[in-house]
Amino acid sequence: MLRHYAVDLLDWYRGGLSSRRLAVLVRQLPDDSALHRELHGEAARWTVTDYLLAHAVDRLAEANWMFAMVNRDEDAEPLEPPEPLPRPDAGSTPAAEPEAAPRAPGPGDLATFFG
Repeated sequence: MLRHYAVDLLDWYRGGLSSRRLAVLVRQLPDDSALHRELHGEAARWTVTDYLLAHAVDRLAEANWMFAMVNRDEDAEPLEPPEPLPRPDAGSTPAAEPEAAPRAPGPGDLATFFG
């Protein structure tokens, strides 16, 4: 309360701040407040921009992996696909693909990827 509104919580106890006003201030606390961090954990620190940036990094890592797989020697060991960046909440984590032996992308895969 003090950080965001310069309002001391003791003002409510002393009678200088009404319960209604206190409730409005608590409901309108920004996402980076201590209350949001306590209620939502690490996910409270992530903004939409952070999620979009993590998604872009995942796609770039996949594109680099595909480029390396296409341009490697045929006798070389296949490279492991990249792991997605961890997200703070399970709802935004990309779904795990079924376990399968990694294979080199073919022309159809590249045509699909590049549209």
